[in-house]
Amino acid sequence: MATATKNPSANVQTKDSANSSVRVEIFDQGYNLRGSDAEYILKLAAYVDAKMRAVAEHTQTVDTARVAVLAAINIADEYHMAKGNFEPAPDVKQRAKHLSRALDEVLDVGMRAG
Repeated sequence: MATATKNPSANVQTKDSANSSVRVEIFDQGYNLRGSDAEYILKLAAYVDAKMRAVAEHTQTVDTARVAVLAAINIADEYHMAKGNFEPAPDVKQRAKHLSRALDEVLDVGMRAG
């Protein structure tokens, strides 16, 4: 499980006072990360930790680098699937262009008449 603690002495060393050092543990390895939101960093670390543990459980491998790469592939797959759900279909883009041109024409005619 990922954990995080704020490192107050790191705030003095950074030029940007909004960024603080956060200590996280992912897959039994400690990392010092910088960011403005320690809770968000913890949430990300917990997510990565869970993905790595799930991969390790299913592949039964002890190679940490291999587990990390396979977890990264899983996370990238999730990202691209989610991204695909939010991109408008090509026909929606085409219709939006058509409606935009029609609106421009109507507004242009209205300005000439007015």
